[in-house]
Amino acid sequence: MNVATMYDALLLDLDGTIWEGGRAITHAVEAVTDSGLPAIYVTNNASKAPATVANQLTDMGLATDPEHVMTSAQAAVLMAQEVCAPGAKVLVLGTTSFKELAAEAGFQVVESADDQPAAVLHGHNPETGWAQLSEAALSIRQGAVYLASNLDTTLPMERGLHVGNGSMVAAVVSATGVTPRSAGKPEPEMFRLSADKIGSKTPLAVGDRLDTDIAGGIAAGMDSLQVITGVSGHRDILNAPPHQRTTLIADDMRGLFVERDELLPGAQGGFTATLDGTTLTIDGGTPDSTSIQAFRTALGVVWQFEDARVEEIVGVSDVAKQAVATWR
Repeated sequence: MNVATMYDALLLDLDGTIWEGGRAITHAVEAVTDSGLPAIYVTNNASKAPATVANQLTDMGLATDPEHVMTSAQAAVLMAQEVCAPGAKVLVLGTTSFKELAAEAGFQVVESADDQPAAVLHGHNPETGWAQLSEAALSIRQGAVYLASNLDTTLPMERGLHVGNGSMVAAVVSATGVTPRSAGKPEPEMFRLSADKIGSKTPLAVGDRLDTDIAGGIAAGMDSLQVITGVSGHRDILNAPPHQRTTLIADDMRGLFVERDELLPGAQGGFTATLDGTTLTIDGGTPDSTSIQAFRTALGVVWQFEDARVEEIVGVSDVAKQAVATWR
């Protein structure tokens, strides 16, 4: 049975999985549509309102609505409601949509540390600069609780990896010595809330990034599908710690239509793999074998060990050499 028939919903990452800076990733739109599964989009990017995200997806060919979008800004506001009194003052480093979410939740949104905010909510905004970061640092030093929408250090865009919210958070951490609680992935709450929203009992978490999408799905007790279309490459995945090791692995979203057993790490395509110290050796294969088959074979060997570390990859046969040459 193929993957799409074995789950009742898709919990989909956006950046690096569905799009890059708003440009659809090859095969993503068609795969989600053809799967026939209900989908909810779970994104760590807090810079856009759910309605804006839904409109962009609809324009791209993935018809959806704000109720099927879960952003880390929404999760951060829910977290703030847990730690702050109703109507408390909060300083929001983020876009207008993030501030509106906080206001709609009953908070007084302020701009200055002089207003004595009870919390600082920090989300991605390309316009954030020294002045805003300083107000956040001053507020935190005065006792404000520090909450981040997410800690992604990079953000996949058309031109490559741009500075992410986690990198901006790092500046505030450096200035204050205070590490924020993070509302977004890899915390499991976004995944659980998303599954509950659409009544899913057997969801599949899909993403490109080990330390957020995959780790978050695992933390929520869900199966995960890793696609190699964004941040985490083959070498990153080989060296993933146990809490970031995906259930299924595919080149891209077309993996939804492959037999589930084929996407599991393990020997396939006639390849063999051995790990000697930090050297991974790949051999075998046939003229019809693929690079991803070689990679799943390698994972089946490397992931037998909790603390495995791959530093050198050697292809022996011509087919294996060709396969390894495509890994990044």
